[in-house]
Amino acid sequence: MAGGWAKDGAEQAQIDDTVNDALARVRADIPEGESLEHCEECDEVIPEARRRAVPGVRLCVSCQTEQDEQSAAASPYNRRGSKDSQLR
Repeated sequence: MAGGWAKDGAEQAQIDDTVNDALARVRADIPEGESLEHCEECDEVIPEARRRAVPGVRLCVSCQTEQDEQSAAASPYNRRGSKDSQLR
């Protein structure tokens, strides 16, 4: 049983669209260009190893971790998959 914009029997199309949207969001967050030597947020030095490992890095590990936690908390998707969680 499909819902939303899809016809009956089109569950896989909904799943594919959800996955493709998530991939597009993640790809948009991938840093590009030259890495910074100092964090954009706290001005701490970004270690050389991190700059080489993540080309285009703009945040130190601490600030990146905090940003990732905030992004995960604001996810618009129901990842639990239970009907009860959808009713909340």
